[in-house]
Amino acid sequence: MGVFASTEDPGSTGHEQVVFCQDKQSGLKAIIGIYSTALGPALGGTRFYPYASEEEALADVLDLSRGMAYKNALAGLDLGGGKAVIWGDPEQVKSEALLRAYGRFVESLAGRYYTACDVGTYVADMDVIARETKYVTGRSVEHGGAGDSSILTAWGVFQGMRAAAEHVWGGPTLAGRRVGVAGLGKVGKYLTAHLLEDGAEVVATDVNPKALEWVRATHPQVGLVDDTAALVASDIDVYAPCALGGALNDDTVPALRAKVVAGAANNQLAHPGIEKVLADRGILYAPDYVVNAGGVIQVADEIEGFNFERAKLRATRIYDTTREILRLADDEGVPPAVAADRLAERRMAEVGRLRTIRLR
Repeated sequence: MGVFASTEDPGSTGHEQVVFCQDKQSGLKAIIGIYSTALGPALGGTRFYPYASEEEALADVLDLSRGMAYKNALAGLDLGGGKAVIWGDPEQVKSEALLRAYGRFVESLAGRYYTACDVGTYVADMDVIARETKYVTGRSVEHGGAGDSSILTAWGVFQGMRAAAEHVWGGPTLAGRRVGVAGLGKVGKYLTAHLLEDGAEVVATDVNPKALEWVRATHPQVGLVDDTAALVASDIDVYAPCALGGALNDDTVPALRAKVVAGAANNQLAHPGIEKVLADRGILYAPDYVVNAGGVIQVADEIEGFNFERAKLRATRIYDTTREILRLADDEGVPPAVAADRLAERRMAEVGRLRTIRLR
């Protein structure tokens, strides 16, 4: 086992530290990105995904870790932003040895980075990783953890969507609205339930046949379409991307018929400038890292001793944060994504500066 590359000067990305990790015997190839520790230790999940190349894995971890810094700042957490990716197919290479090797690399960072679940990793995986490091959250209830963080992720997305609905239609409800959910995975299934309870009509899609079977059995009133392209072009009021990033791109945005975008996926804007295209088309975009912060709020609460009701109350405040960002965007004449960035950067600068006041 050994670190085959590590740097605290990752070029122009703005990151504090990027660590490449490899353990040949277990097959582990991982990258840990720490964007900022201005507000505290970096917190962000571990994504286990079969990237086409190391360059693709690196690009993803850099984007995701930056997003976590902004997300944690706007969530009001005293935590910085980081993320990790394990490069490989979790169905093929995930093992106890690989996860424990990864845990040792996390431990080697001595608390600069806390990990948690993300795409391809689950609560049971966090329990295994925790056998090698104490810097892990999202553990099972049996091991004193918070359990499935997608529960409060979905709750937070629903709160952000309510705020967006109020901004566009005058009331904080999705009742009578048609919501398109792209992705019925860990978060999408909970979000669908909240929307139906609120009186929304839901239409959805997923690439996983098991997810489609689940929604047919659990919520037969949900309409299904063939793919995301069909969902985007359909007659919907709200579009909720809940799968991988880049959902808002040069193909989907021109075809989008919704008036609101609010979903759980990270890094929904495929490139800079897409937020302006959305605004020019009269589509309100609730920034992803604002509305999907419920999960990180949940796992962060675990660090101080998990209390579900306390964490849910904090996640409910995503409604207030989203309202503030949408108001600021209107006042300053900028897209909501720009307003959200400004608020996050202000908090990182103002609160992070306090660390220069020496205590001893």
